[in-house]
Amino acid sequence: MKLRSSLLALVTVAVLAVSACGGSSDESTTANSGGLEKTTLTVGTIPVVDTAPLQMAVAKGFFKEEGLDVKLQTLAGGAEAIPKLKAGALDVSFGNYVSYFGAQAKGVLDLKIVSDGFQSAPKTHVIMVPKDSDIQTPADLKDKVIAVNTRRNIASMLVRIAAKAHGVELDEDKNFVEFPFPEMEGVLKNKRVDAAQVVEPFGTQISQSIGARIIWDTAQGPTADWPVAGYAATSEFVKDNPNTVAAFQRALSKGQALAADRAQVVATIPTYTQIPAEVAAGLNIGTFPTTLNATRLQRVADAMREYGLLDAPLNVTDLIVSGSK
Repeated sequence: MKLRSSLLALVTVAVLAVSACGGSSDESTTANSGGLEKTTLTVGTIPVVDTAPLQMAVAKGFFKEEGLDVKLQTLAGGAEAIPKLKAGALDVSFGNYVSYFGAQAKGVLDLKIVSDGFQSAPKTHVIMVPKDSDIQTPADLKDKVIAVNTRRNIASMLVRIAAKAHGVELDEDKNFVEFPFPEMEGVLKNKRVDAAQVVEPFGTQISQSIGARIIWDTAQGPTADWPVAGYAATSEFVKDNPNTVAAFQRALSKGQALAADRAQVVATIPTYTQIPAEVAAGLNIGTFPTTLNATRLQRVADAMREYGLLDAPLNVTDLIVSGSK
């Protein structure tokens, strides 16, 4: 019961909490001895496992070594980053690639991807059903109702890809309903939905609390090692601040590299989330790429096009800002 109480407390805060911390990028100076156009950056983040390398880079002083003073601003979700980047309230922000590519394609925001962030690994993104459900595989999802945190985004797309690989076509409007991740346990338990797409730490919580079963781990088959999220800035910001962006990339890359040590990630998670240390130790954790790879990220854009989330092909190479040594 103690573990479950800790999990229930952490998941609500991790997804719904919004805090406004840190200073404004307007406080930045125009240059420093290292040739940086700006030395103070406001960076959007989310209190989830995916952003552990960013927290580590701040804590270890990697940004300071580059002459940067990074002010973190906590967001409720990646979608919040888009209007804030556009308005100049954020200089750089963490967010999922489906949201970013969709915003770019629709002309909502002219952006550049400056750093990779998080890639799926076994059991980080799963499809779950009640323990007594007749559903055994994604092939059984035909005509079923599936809970996702957001339709027409990464969650529903991963489920649709899994279903198609099992010979089933799912419809965004007919098969999916939206529920925040903290509500997934309740809607599964009360059978308001037939299945749910869940991410960590919710998968661990739901399995332990109500015995829900995983019918498909989306970190396999056509969506194995799936690029989930990264860090973006507006094209204007990148153009006006090339040295600053390069310094940000170098510092964050060190944090991403440090995150290859699971023990370091597990130790960091409780410092910026409400996830207790004993829970963090048992979580399924993805990987943290240290470089941007256009071929990898193109998988996301191509899948979005195939599943109707993009009206036309998107060349990801045009959005990537190459790293600087």
